[in-house]
Amino acid sequence: MRFMSGSPVLSDERFGQETQRAGGYGGGPYGSTGYAPPAQYSNMTVGGSITATAVLLILLVGAAAFGWSQVAQSLPRYDRFGNLVSQPTIPSWIFVAAIVGFGLGLVTSFVPKAARFTAPLYSLAMGSFVGAISAVYNNYYNGIVTQAVFATLSIFVVMLLLYTTRIIKVTNRFVMIVVGATAGIFVMYLASWLLSLFGVEMEFLNNGSPWGILLSVGIIIIAALNLAIDFAFIEKASQHSVPKYMEWYAAFGITVTMVWIYLEVLRLLAMLNRR
Repeated sequence: MRFMSGSPVLSDERFGQETQRAGGYGGGPYGSTGYAPPAQYSNMTVGGSITATAVLLILLVGAAAFGWSQVAQSLPRYDRFGNLVSQPTIPSWIFVAAIVGFGLGLVTSFVPKAARFTAPLYSLAMGSFVGAISAVYNNYYNGIVTQAVFATLSIFVVMLLLYTTRIIKVTNRFVMIVVGATAGIFVMYLASWLLSLFGVEMEFLNNGSPWGILLSVGIIIIAALNLAIDFAFIEKASQHSVPKYMEWYAAFGITVTMVWIYLEVLRLLAMLNRR
């Protein structure tokens, strides 16, 4: 599940709110301008945002390596009736880390000033969860994690090129469409989780059917488009004297989007391997 990432975090409203709190004028990063550069605080910069993003991703990868090492590896084994009797084991604390990561994501989303402290903790918590999940996937499909990492990095590079060359233009209309699609995906994830509590599985999400694969590809596209919104936020906020702590908030948004893309790519590759 995507935890408070992309455009819902780096939003037009948040941009204006944080500028006003710091003494600037309100407005939106994707539309009108008109910000007065306040003198009483350091301003957010593109370079600072890149540095913060690099730190969060390094922490994420390091924690993922640790989470991977905590999984008790065991090749899947089935009995003569086709029932799974042996599989990799994830320690219970990994799921606690995922819950903590989700909570930190919520705190960061609603309290941007805390991002410099909560975003690194989020990377550590979610990184351990992502690493453990990756180890399980790789146990079933050897090499799938390498493919997913390469695909995720490729998506990031392609979206950055499309944004910097202005092939993709982040307008208010673009943001509204992507945010709406993202909200719809979140509702679908939530419904799937709630139904699973009652033993009802939405088979089309994971069974590798053509519709399931098409849906997964669509989700990856929407997640990738959220990266464009993240890039636009960093560029516009850096131009309009947003407080420096927003560098960590912006880095948090990109990190969560990258986690979402990676997990969805991993799921898609698993479905393709099952066909």
